[in-house]
Amino acid sequence: MRTASTGQPSHERTDRAARPGGGATPLRALGEVPWRDLRDSTGSAAAIPLLLTTIAWGGPEAASGALDELRNRVCQYGFVVEQATAATVPFLWELAQLPRVTCRARILQLLKSIADARQWEHTASAYPKLLNHRENPVAWERAARRAVHARKGALRQLMAEEDAEVARASTALARALGA
Repeated sequence: MRTASTGQPSHERTDRAARPGGGATPLRALGEVPWRDLRDSTGSAAAIPLLLTTIAWGGPEAASGALDELRNRVCQYGFVVEQATAATVPFLWELAQLPRVTCRARILQLLKSIADARQWEHTASAYPKLLNHRENPVAWERAARRAVHARKGALRQLMAEEDAEVARASTALARALGA
């Protein structure tokens, strides 16, 4: 049976905006990012939505494993960002604010690593020709840092969390961002 159009694009419909148990569905905007066109450390960033979804809805072990893989894809070695990193950051901020997410402190630590990343800038200072490449990793790094800074307003609430690990990680991130 076909249903009538709501007049809204599928990503804006509100009839599926809540999960069972209440509350807005996290990660609603995942489909708006052209993940297949972005690159992470493994090649195509097409797997990032599944990793983010696993972090949001998976149990502690699954979420932790997904976060480990995501870190390797968007901030390899804890200091090398990729093209897909800036697009991933808003979703990391969203997940860090959801009490049901089991690895929030580690997400905040990943955001701090991204904010601190200067690998490509340091490399470009020694090898300026890097800035002339079609794919400019220095621009990726700067965009990723801007994305982290853009959501720093969430830190005040996170620093006041009862979860001591989240509060500590939030405080460290706030210091790194000068917030």
